[in-house]
Amino acid sequence: MNTENTLTIRFLRLRPDRDADIPLPRYMTPLSAGMDVCAAVEKELVLEPADIALIPTGFAVAIPPGFEIEVRPRSGLAVKHGIGLINSPGTIDADYRGEIMIAVINHGKNSYTFKRGDRIAQILLKKVYQAKIELAEQLEETVRGKGGFGHTGL
Repeated sequence: MNTENTLTIRFLRLRPDRDADIPLPRYMTPLSAGMDVCAAVEKELVLEPADIALIPTGFAVAIPPGFEIEVRPRSGLAVKHGIGLINSPGTIDADYRGEIMIAVINHGKNSYTFKRGDRIAQILLKKVYQAKIELAEQLEETVRGKGGFGHTGL
């Protein structure tokens, strides 16, 4: 592991007595970009096609200033079952200290059942910058200009 690119992230179990069996987020392979996050549901949660649900994780996190955590779908759930995130990627700001909840949607044709401890999403620590806002009289021209969606063809 390259320790030059490593930061310590502090996680807090919100219900330690009840959720001690739920793994904290973790990298599943040595070169994984994202940490898998598990469901802290009390009982099985059935998500019907087109339904949306918030799934608890049982933890809060302290993100260092200048960073965010992006929440992304797990590719296996997406490809095999049509399970995605309604706001993908989701953002967890450095000043948020509440429970991390995963907003899932079932894009599939069949119902899907989430079980306690299932890996439901992945989170990535990302560097962010806050911009200084400046009002301009005009903007520099570019080759693209005002070309929008589909302007370069299919």
